[in-house]
Amino acid sequence: MEYFKIGKLVASFGLKGELVLKHTLGKKTSLKGLTTIFTEDRNKSFFPWFIESAKIKNEEEVFLKLEGIDSKEAASPLSRREVWLPEPDFKKYAAKSAPVSLLGYMIINEKEPLGEILEIIEQPHQLLCRLEVKGKEVLIPLHEESLEKVDHKNKKVNVVLPDGLLDIYLL
Repeated sequence: MEYFKIGKLVASFGLKGELVLKHTLGKKTSLKGLTTIFTEDRNKSFFPWFIESAKIKNEEEVFLKLEGIDSKEAASPLSRREVWLPEPDFKKYAAKSAPVSLLGYMIINEKEPLGEILEIIEQPHQLLCRLEVKGKEVLIPLHEESLEKVDHKNKKVNVVLPDGLLDIYLL
C-alpha cells in the first residue's frame, strides 16, 4: 500500500490531548468519515492512530482527538510528527487542485519521462517536486515558466526544464 504525506501535527491543544493537524489537502475539511491517520516511526514503517473526533479549525488545520491520547502530556510527543494517509483515503480527502494531489504523477520533460513525484515541497513562488532519476534525488521546480500542462486523467505533469538543470543532479 502506498502512503501520502498530508501534513504535520503542529501542536497539542487543550487539556484532553487534542492535536492540531496542519494539512496540505487544499480545502477546508473535517476529515468526516476518516477513521485512521498514520505517523512514521524510526524504522520507516507506518503506525496507525484511530480518530475519536475531528473538527475544522480553519482552511488548513483540523483539531484531532486520537484514541488513547487523553492528556496534554500524552499528546505532546506527537507534535511535529508528519501525518500520512493510505492512497484511497488520500484521494478521497485531497482537493484535485491541491499541489499534493500531484503525488504519484509522472514528470515528463519534453516528451521524456523522468520519474514519479515522490514529494511536493511548497515554496512561496513555486512547487518543488522530488523524484528519483537514475537512483539520484532530483528537485524539479514547477512554476509558470517550467510547467507546460497537468494531465490529471493520465497522471502526467509536462514540463520544459531550463538547459542544464538535470545535469546539476545527474553529473
